[in-house]
Amino acid sequence: MTKSMLTIAALLLSAASLISPGPAAAAECPRGQLDKQYCDWNGDLVADLPLDEKQWSNPDTIIFAYTPVEDPAVYGKIWDGFIKHMSKVTGKKVAFFPVQSNAAQLEAMRSGRLHVAGVNTGANPVAVTCAGFTPFAIMGAADGRFGYEMEIIVPADSPIKSLADLKGRTLAFTAKTSNSGFKAPSALLKSEFGLEAEKDYKVAFSGKHDNSVLGVANKDYEAAAIANEVMHRMFDRKVVDPAKIRTVYKSETFPTTGYGHAHNLHPVLAAKIRQAFFTFPWEGSDLKKEFKDVDRFVGISHKHDWAVIRKIDAASGVNYGCK
Repeated sequence: MTKSMLTIAALLLSAASLISPGPAAAAECPRGQLDKQYCDWNGDLVADLPLDEKQWSNPDTIIFAYTPVEDPAVYGKIWDGFIKHMSKVTGKKVAFFPVQSNAAQLEAMRSGRLHVAGVNTGANPVAVTCAGFTPFAIMGAADGRFGYEMEIIVPADSPIKSLADLKGRTLAFTAKTSNSGFKAPSALLKSEFGLEAEKDYKVAFSGKHDNSVLGVANKDYEAAAIANEVMHRMFDRKVVDPAKIRTVYKSETFPTTGYGHAHNLHPVLAAKIRQAFFTFPWEGSDLKKEFKDVDRFVGISHKHDWAVIRKIDAASGVNYGCK
């Protein structure tokens, strides 16, 4: 048996394991924090494949969306090679869907209009809880490393030298679902520096990390909390001059964008989608040109790898309540 055949067999076995026998009665369905329409028989904190095969989805065209960025069209081109690879592996058409916000991305998956996605760090727990998102991969390096840091940045000539200097100033966040763009910095400023939003410093929301980085570079914002991987890519593309920005705080490493599929995809299709991620040839690809510090997709566990994010959410009083 070839290596490729072994890979497919392993993925199919993994998919089959998702079809867990369990109590038929809906009242006995274990779900933890998951929305009422999902079940978690195996306790991995992620929605399982429905037991009823009639609820399985096997679309003719797979819709893929990357986490919202300032210019989705640019990333549509960057992902084009990967989309062609996924189409070849799955035998189906694959279309790139340029989402404009985290809310739009989650709603699309919850309603069955989005099948595969890259969901940003902070939105992952919400996507898992409310939209049936099943994350399984993350961009990483050969040694298994992956992740990014949250940085609080200011204009290069700003009088702000430390986080304590933010008192009385305005800090730009991205969106309330973002880990590095809102949740982590809010919790940090309150727990370690005694600074509370709208009490000790004013708040602005830029909508996206790109906007925050540009806003600081152009002095539209006094300070901003951002994911440094986004900023570094903007530096590499020469969208922003790094000389115009200075970092006053850098956090521990967090997991970055998580890639996954809708929980109710047919298990054979789900296995092929996973195969597409783990067999994608990075060398010479547009993904490699854009994401220079990584060279592959590595497997992740939402239960373990996102534990630090859930702790931040708990400390911040975040409720994953689904509408």
